[in-house]
Amino acid sequence: MRITGLALVPPPTAADLPQVTPELLASVLARYSRSNDGIHAILEKVDLANPDASIDRILKFVDYGHASIGGLTGGLAIALDDVSMWLALKMFEIAQMADGQESSTRYIAMDANNLPDPAELGIPDDLADRWRDVMARSFAAYHAEYARLDALGEAEPERIRLPEGAKPAVVTRLRKNFALDRARYFIPLATRTNLALVQTSRMWATTVKHLDSLPHPEAKAAAKLIRDELMKQSPRLMRHSFAEKSYEAQTAQELATSLSLGLERLSTEPLDDDVWVHVDRATPPWLPETQPIAEALRHRANRYGYQGTATRRMRVSFAWNNMALAELRDLNRHRTGHRWTPLIQAGFYLPPEIDRATHAALLADQAALTRELMERGSASYAYSLLLGAQTPFEHTTQADKFIYEVELRTGMGAHFRYAEHCSAALQAFLQQVPEATEWVVEGTAEPE
Repeated sequence: MRITGLALVPPPTAADLPQVTPELLASVLARYSRSNDGIHAILEKVDLANPDASIDRILKFVDYGHASIGGLTGGLAIALDDVSMWLALKMFEIAQMADGQESSTRYIAMDANNLPDPAELGIPDDLADRWRDVMARSFAAYHAEYARLDALGEAEPERIRLPEGAKPAVVTRLRKNFALDRARYFIPLATRTNLALVQTSRMWATTVKHLDSLPHPEAKAAAKLIRDELMKQSPRLMRHSFAEKSYEAQTAQELATSLSLGLERLSTEPLDDDVWVHVDRATPPWLPETQPIAEALRHRANRYGYQGTATRRMRVSFAWNNMALAELRDLNRHRTGHRWTPLIQAGFYLPPEIDRATHAALLADQAALTRELMERGSASYAYSLLLGAQTPFEHTTQADKFIYEVELRTGMGAHFRYAEHCSAALQAFLQQVPEATEWVVEGTAEPE
């Protein structure tokens, strides 16, 4: 695992602007909130040659708590190379106010050499060789299915939805995507990927505190690396980023829930689709919602258009019983609201183009390893999962964000499987909010 902190460099035209560190910026803005002098008067009192003394003097005077000024530091960018897909997924779950990117599965190495050492993941020593064997066989299954599906797409191009008049290069790219999108369910969740997040010092401190409170060695190692890097830019605020009792208690309870559900529901058979959507349109009696749904939606030119109060005030909770981790990794990146999964294997998804019986022995051995790790109470069970593992996944947000998500995830270039999931959620939503039907644009997931 490697880490890099990225600092913003002012543009050449900004030479006349004062250059301040993230913590100096935060302290100056904190002082600004308790002054009527204006920002220039405050900056005139700052010694840019000795910013630490200025920070300490301002913070001592203002007496703000670390959290209240931590959000004033601006975006601090951190890039994490060679983390597991599990850690990337977990960080997107934790850092729900961050902007970020993760390397696409189309651009990372699909090979057993691209796995962390079992000891880094907390895999028990006596199960390390067994884990390596299952992971290597999983990659072998991925490559075998990729090659077969690529050849199938070439022999029977009608299986691939191609744009009319597509050029040969486009046909080749879409055929490769067709193969990858169906073979990817054999990819281990432990596979190394790369991750970059941008957020304020306040949110970084919370993220690192949460990571440090998890039982996974990889999470604790990442917490230390991130903390050490951000101490260079925001040392005072990152002192509040160590494991804390309430976080440890909650993560322990969540692990216990996952282990209980996981052992109860562990299966290699596919789960039938089931979706749950709950819409709450309640408003205070002294501030009712009077805008028609049509007026909230009809003025948009596309999904990025601004919606009205009728949808912005409406709460929506939606959940799937069988979200494969391959799809969950994408849907988990929507920042709004709260997202949660127990991260279990209640079933295993494979697309119709793959013969399940061909891989029955691998799936049985993978499930047996997962069961063994869960029975031992090991948090490392997560690293035995493959991207085909199906788990419950819940998201709670507002209707305007829900509508954006389902339009995006059924639109141009959307993966076929999460387009199916989002389409089902949209239909359930429209049953409860039928007046939105005319104005919500469900896509057909055309390739791009």
